[in-house]
Amino acid sequence: MTTREISNVAIRPEVLRFRGKASPSMDAQISQLQRLADLMDTAFEVPGTGIRFGWDALIGLVPGLGDTITSLVALYVVGAASRMGVPRVTLLRMIANVGIDWLLGIVPLFGDLFDVYWKANQRNVAILRSQFSASTVERRRAKRADWAAMILLATLFACVVAGGALFVALAVKAIGFVFGL
Repeated sequence: MTTREISNVAIRPEVLRFRGKASPSMDAQISQLQRLADLMDTAFEVPGTGIRFGWDALIGLVPGLGDTITSLVALYVVGAASRMGVPRVTLLRMIANVGIDWLLGIVPLFGDLFDVYWKANQRNVAILRSQFSASTVERRRAKRADWAAMILLATLFACVVAGGALFVALAVKAIGFVFGL
């Protein structure tokens, strides 16, 4: 693989511009990321149910710390996608998958069950694979879908924050009313 010097920093050519075609070395990297995702999300099966889970769900059983550790592992996949030159909006979508996994994963009991369902690593590797296997038209469509997902997620986040603020304001007002303040 050749590199090009830019301000004393060696940059691989495939990082300079995303062309949507995986080189043999990228195929190997994606295969490694798939193995990591398999370990984290689908390494084990509950006998007779077909329900698969991985180290993400098991490590996530450790309160607070477990989901943080597994999220750092999941961010490795995002970092690899970034080094491969995946568009920023797609990276944001991948980060959102990790964020949802972490945020809902820290909730006791529900979060542990959610980790079995969500499988952020598998989702992110699938997104990465689709970036390299799609045609130009499909990539444009996927990029639009990524933008739509990010706008929806940002709107949902804003609604949750606004709802929380409204709840706090109403709770303070109710407490003031009850105690005659």
